[in-house]
Amino acid sequence: MRLSVNLNKIALLRNARGNNYPSVEDFAYEAISLGVHGLTLHPRQDSRHATCNDAIELSSICKKNSLEFNLEGNPFSLPKDDFIGFYELCDITKPEQITLVPDSIDQITSDCGWSPGYEENKLKNFLTKIKHLDSRISLFINPEIESVEFAANLGLDRIEIYTGPFANSIQSTNIKEIKTTISLIITRARELGLGVNAGHDLNLQNLPHLIDCGEIDEVSIGHAIIIDALKYGFHDTIIKYINTITRN
Repeated sequence: MRLSVNLNKIALLRNARGNNYPSVEDFAYEAISLGVHGLTLHPRQDSRHATCNDAIELSSICKKNSLEFNLEGNPFSLPKDDFIGFYELCDITKPEQITLVPDSIDQITSDCGWSPGYEENKLKNFLTKIKHLDSRISLFINPEIESVEFAANLGLDRIEIYTGPFANSIQSTNIKEIKTTISLIITRARELGLGVNAGHDLNLQNLPHLIDCGEIDEVSIGHAIIIDALKYGFHDTIIKYINTITRN
């Protein structure tokens, strides 16, 4: 399992004061120095946190350090104000991985994934447009077998399992059921030749439960890392996450 650190929340803190402090780039370099496997950004049309310029800068930093840059976003997000458009941003940054997320403009966070048939024709057209980038394409899906089949039929490289329901179930009686579902999703994805990522509400407490479910290639974590950094510091927090995913 690999760790990709989402730096959106660093950008959110920076934007609260209207200057470049804290610097997204500085935290990117520190994360890289600590051994993370990749960096993630999810710019949105309203530029509430990460901006297109942030994505361009982090893409450059990752390339210089032979590290994966994972660009997340809605493939249908068009240019608006300072947002240059998701396709245009992909074309400029040429990220190692592009994760397609069906979030709306006013959605606070990516709290749902792709389901079979949703905007299928538009999605196929987008995939045709970005084929020349040679990026790995991952589809952020709801935790259901049907969505795995949908991703495979589109010819994608990976899925990212939306782990919100999993995270919410850790203290509930249906945790075994949710873990079984994720295990089945992982198994089916492997059968279909898909890589498997996971993300949303993952933290130090629930990661071991996720690891129990099967072989996952990569987790993308941002919010929990920043929350934990308030307690442990950014340096120690990153080390804790790396140790958690590598010792299991």
